[in-house]
Order: sequence, then C-alpha cells, then structure tokens
Amino acid sequence: MTTRRIRRTTGAATTAAAIAVVAACSAPTGGTDAGAGGGGSAESVVIGVASEPDTLSPLLGYGKDGNSKIFDGLLARDADLKLKPALAKALPEIGDGGRTYTYTLRSGVTFSDGEPLTAEDVVHTYETVLDDKTNNTAKSELDAVEKVRADGDDKVVFTLKYPYAAFAARTVLPIVPEHLTGEQDPNTGSFNTEPVGTGPYVLTGWSKGEKLTFKANPDYWGGAPRVKKITMAIIADDDVRATRLRSGDLDGATLPPNLAATFKNDDGRTTYRATTYDFRAVTLPTANKVTGDTAVRRALDLAVDRRAMVDKILDGAGRPAYGPLPLDDPWYTKDVERPQDLAEAQRILDRDGWKAGKDGIRAKDGVRATFTLYYPSGDKVRQDHALAYASDAKKAGIDVKVEGATWEVIEPRMGKDAVLAGFGSTGDPDFGLYTLLHSSLAGDGFNNMARYDNAAVDEALDTGRRSQDPEDRKAAYDDLQRALVKNPGYTFLTHIDHLYVLADRWEGLTTQVEPHEHGFASGPWWNAEDWQPKK
Repeated sequence: MTTRRIRRTTGAATTAAAIAVVAACSAPTGGTDAGAGGGGSAESVVIGVASEPDTLSPLLGYGKDGNSKIFDGLLARDADLKLKPALAKALPEIGDGGRTYTYTLRSGVTFSDGEPLTAEDVVHTYETVLDDKTNNTAKSELDAVEKVRADGDDKVVFTLKYPYAAFAARTVLPIVPEHLTGEQDPNTGSFNTEPVGTGPYVLTGWSKGEKLTFKANPDYWGGAPRVKKITMAIIADDDVRATRLRSGDLDGATLPPNLAATFKNDDGRTTYRATTYDFRAVTLPTANKVTGDTAVRRALDLAVDRRAMVDKILDGAGRPAYGPLPLDDPWYTKDVERPQDLAEAQRILDRDGWKAGKDGIRAKDGVRATFTLYYPSGDKVRQDHALAYASDAKKAGIDVKVEGATWEVIEPRMGKDAVLAGFGSTGDPDFGLYTLLHSSLAGDGFNNMARYDNAAVDEALDTGRRSQDPEDRKAAYDDLQRALVKNPGYTFLTHIDHLYVLADRWEGLTTQVEPHEHGFASGPWWNAEDWQPKK
C-alpha cells in the first residue's frame, strides 16, 4: 500500500455564520464501490460537508467572497487570491483619485435560463444589497459605494464616497438577474432557494438538512465543466462524515485533524491541507459583569496556552492566534505575540480586586468570576477548544462553564454569554476586522458578537478603510492589534488549517488560502469547473 501524500498549497496572504444541521439520514446518490474514493463516475462527485447555507441568494450574503458554483462576480480570485476578470472582461479602470471604478462586461454571457447579462443586472444587484430593506448583514462592507450606474448595456460605473483601497476585491460579489429578483422580495422570495446565475453549475435540488445537487451548465461562458454533477451531502457530525467517506458513500469530505489523520495511508485518497484566516476565539460580551471587566479579559488572554491547543487539539494543523490576523499575514503586527503567563494573569486579577475564595474561584464586589461558554453542538474542534480554555481559565481563578447547544439556542444569548466562535476573511484586513470589531456593528447579527466598543479600535478601523496610503493603513492596523492586547474583547486562540480528504480520480485539484467559511464553497473543489478526469 502506498503512503498517500498531504498536499498543502500556499498563496497570497472572504462572515455570516452557517447553521449546523442534523446529519443526513439517507445516503445521497453517489459512489457505490466501498473502495477508496467511492469508485464513482469521473463525471460526478459527492462531497460531505458539515453545514449548509441559510440562503443561496447573493442579495442576502451568499457567495459574497467568491467561489460560488452558481454565480459569478465582476471579478474572481485565482489560486493565489489575485484578482482576475470574470463577468468583467478586464480589471476596472480607476479614476478620480480612486473614487470611480468602471467595468466593461464580457460579451455573450447569459444566465442559466438563457437571458443575457446586462449592466442593469449589476446595478440592480448592488442597489438591492445596499437597500435598507434587504436583510444583508454584510452591507457595511460596501459602505464606500455612493452610487452605481449603467453606461449602456456593457459598462458599469461605481462612484465611491471616499477612496477605498480594497474596493476592487469587493466586486467578487455574485451578480443576480434583475428579470427574476426584481419582481421578488429579496428577503422572502423564491430566488433564495431557486437561484439562477451565470456560473458553471446549476442547482437541481435542495433537500434541507440532507443534500444539494448541481449539474454542469453546458452554456457556461468559461466552457462546460467536465465534472457533470456535484452533490454536497450535509452531514453535521464529524464521525459520521468520516465513516461515510470510508464506506465509499462519499468521494470526499471536510474533516477535523484527528479524523483526517485516519486516512493518511489510504491508497486512492489524498489529504489536502489549506492554510487559512480562520480563527477560533472566545467572545467576551461587554454587557456581562465578568467578561466585560478589562482585568478579567487580560487575565484570560494570558492564561490560555495557545501552543498546546495547536499541538493537542489540531494535531499541529494550525497556528497560535494572538489576534484576528494570522502570523504570516503581511498586516500582522509582530510585537503582539505573547506566551502563556499564569503568574502575570493572577497578578492582574489581584491588583484589580478579584480575590480568590476558598475554592480558588475569584470574586470582586460580590460578583463571582464565573461565566458560561457556549459552543455549537457536534463541532468537536470547538468543544475541545472550549474545554481547554476552561481548564486554563480555572488555573487563574476563573470558572468557565462549557455548554454545547444549537445556534438557535446560542444566538439569543450572544449579548450576555461567551461563545466559542469562528471568523476570518481573506484578502484586505478591512474585510475581516471591521465587521468583527467596529462598535457601530455591535449585535448586528453575527457581526461584532462580543459587542466590543473601543474608540481607539474604531478610529484605526476607519483610518484603515478610508486611507489610500499603505503606510498609514499599516500603522492603523498596528495600532488596532496593540489596542486588542490592552483590552481584548475576544480571547483569540488558534488559526486552524482546513483538511480535506478526496478520491484521486481528477486532476487540477488545489487549495487557496481560505476564509472561515469552508467546505461548501472553499476546499479543493473551489475550482471544480476546471477539473479533468485522470487518464
């Protein structure tokens, strides 16, 4: 038996949370051979993922960071995350000191229902996303847009309120057909589950909680895909996903490190490893009397053993997180790295009046240093992070009660209770940091879950978003990361690598540096339309 290799692709250093669902009760149609990779057709693939999107409408946030199989944006990203033309025939023409972006559309593009793509579809998409009546919690990402207009059938002109250095990367937003969505309520219309786009694949079925199926778009402007059918099997439980992959029911799956390791020596399967911006962190709600206390926040930050989490929980497939940006990101501030220091954590609490009781748990002004930490049930990696965090916190005299629950239970509690959360967006630092930390977005859905409010951080975020000068932006994000050390609204724990196991039946598979959201859109199948069957 041949030892299978682990492929790791690096590239240049895209959040709405997906709701976990119950594991599918019946097997999706796919491979039937119990051997490696399922032995299915080279023209079809069945992938096991942990969760499904709430909607397939870009108007509500689906695919906003690219890699949707149903839709295209004006631009897309290649394997190294560099921007490339998609529905636009070229990169934008930038004028007026960075305040106007003009795109010329590719000719001959049609939606999967046969209607042609026009500039009005682009205008309609952006105007609907920005409409206050549209329930898109990511609309703040397009705050710079003052207006968008069509210039004939094939040109679109964006006018910005202020120069926004990262704007071009925002135009990977998928474009929807006005002739369909213009007649619907974007929040409740049928388009949310019956999408029509210009992308390489067409949705053919969606059994909620079980699977989504797609067929190749024969009229795709980029050429008809060779993989003719993709099934995304929704299997929330990690162990069940691994079992079904091993049995041949699945051709591939996203797996946590401990389960991916069990396929290491399987002939006919390859493990793919993607570095990411995806971090795990504990939210520290400002409204909670314990987690809102700056001394407690700083003590927790010093008490946690990040390196042990990487080694023991992630089996080395990740890196310590000292903030929201990964260690190798060019915007990362090197001087914020800090080791576990229990002695200093205890001194901080002592100085602030948090005194240890007979049981070792501290209290101050009659408030006991205890709080509840929720994690989404079925997510073993988050559960292990939460338990390790609670163990470290107890050594500093802080009692953390760990509970698993569904997101339906967790979401109403996010304002007062801590959550083992996951976030992270690829590309410009504005993409991941603004929605995570800016006080104007506190409690806006899953944005700023900790309700963090720090004037210095807000100022840095605004400077980073509005400045064109790279040195000014770097200084602002340096200030932000240092401010998070002084008053951390989150305890950042690890940046996790994403691991995928997939049958060796195709060529052209690779990975990108990935955002938090993965499995469904990201993964070795991010470019499935370019795969070729192995000869």
